[in-house]
Order: sequence, then structure tokens, then C-alpha cells
Amino acid sequence: MLIDSHCHLDFEALSADLDGVMARAAAASVVGMVTISTRVENFSTYAELAERYENVWCSVGTHPHSAHEELHIEADDLVRLSAHPRCVAIGEAGLDYFYDNAPRDAQATGLRRHIAAARITGLPLVIHSRQADNDMAAILEDEAGQGAFPFVLHCFTAGMDLAQRALALGGYVSFSGIITFKNAEEIREVARIVPDDRYLVETDAPYLAPIPHRGQSNEPSFVRHTAEKLADIRGISLEQLGAETTANFGRLFSKTGVS
Repeated sequence: MLIDSHCHLDFEALSADLDGVMARAAAASVVGMVTISTRVENFSTYAELAERYENVWCSVGTHPHSAHEELHIEADDLVRLSAHPRCVAIGEAGLDYFYDNAPRDAQATGLRRHIAAARITGLPLVIHSRQADNDMAAILEDEAGQGAFPFVLHCFTAGMDLAQRALALGGYVSFSGIITFKNAEEIREVARIVPDDRYLVETDAPYLAPIPHRGQSNEPSFVRHTAEKLADIRGISLEQLGAETTANFGRLFSKTGVS
């Protein structure tokens, strides 16, 4: 039994065949998924998807690529929208210095507002971090000093230092199909050391399809390939990995009621 902790069902590659996507996920023993917000202004779309399927939940937040376009969104706005019964997380928000699509100060401002909302609501913050390890760790540590908040580093692509600093703050780490890629040994090293009670699996669909589907549009059913590779990396059975990641998901995304 697996849960895709991060996908984007509203993106056209998936939304054009949602019933098929859901059927293939069920056939692969993927029993739940979270469709992740990239723009608060589109929250009604995410909520409608979560209302349509009983095993789909959603989040509310602004992707760092769009941080400068939603600076009018305050923490209180995120808190208010997150009260929707199918909304189980804040984000995704964070820092992306690879593309730098938004000014870095806007990204940091947005991230801190999302952290505040996570702290107020107790919902987990889904964090996007790309080539911003030092600044991300510094912000997380600074904000944790002002009060704890739950969070997950989604689609982990960073180095060991950020992983260890995030884990020290009580954070979780989520692994995507990238761990199946040939040049991802550093990420696989991180996957070996994350504690049994702090890791998740995801697709980030429709992006980053794992081997043997690399180059194709990703979908939640493909999380099984990531899980198989992660189980091999950690030296455990797929069944044990499914049990651990599902329990971890239920603990972090507690509003889902998954246990």
C-alpha cells in the first residue's frame, strides 16, 4: 500500500484523463495522493479535485516560481483557506535558485508566510528547495527558533547538509523518481540515512517520471517504481517500505485520517 504524497492532478497531462489516472493508481496499490497547490488563486480547482475523489487531498500555497505574483497573500489567507475539510497541507512554497523565476526576496517572504501558516494551523508545510541549501537551512532554523512547525522537503534534490539540518528540526524528507536516475547517487546516499519514521515517497507528477518511464508524463501509479528503488536502497522489502511511508504520511498529514 503506497501513498503519493505530492502530485499535480490539475496539470493538463493528468487532468485530461483523471479517471484513468485514478484507475491505474489503484491497480498499482496507490491508495491515496495529495494534489499540491502552486497558486493560491487556483485553490478552488484543487479543492474540487479533492472533493471528487475520496482518496485525494489537497494543499494551499504558492510555488516559489510565482512568489512575486502572490505577495498579496498573507499567512491569514492561507490559514482561512486551509480550513477546507479536504485541505491537509500548506504549500508548496520555498526557494528555487536554479530557475530564479521570482526575485529571491519575494521567495523568502512567501516562504516565511507559509511557515507562519503551518505554525498556526499545525498542517505540514510542503517545501520546494532547489540549489538553495544554505538559505533554506538558515530560514528553517531561524523560523524554528520562533516556534516549531511541521514540514517536508519534497522531491529531495539537495545535499546531505540540508537533509541533516532539516531532520534535526523534526522535518521529513520525500523522495521522487529522481532516485532512480543514474546520476543521483548523492540523493541515494541521503535516502540511506533518513530515519525510518521520517521519509515519504512521491511522484511530483506529471514531472520526473522514474525509470523505466523516464521521458514520459509521470502519474501517481508510477510511485511504485520509486518505492521499489527506495526499498532496495534501504535494504528492506517493498511491503515494509509501504507500511513505513504510509505510517509516516499519516503522522505528518494527520488531517487525512490515514493511520
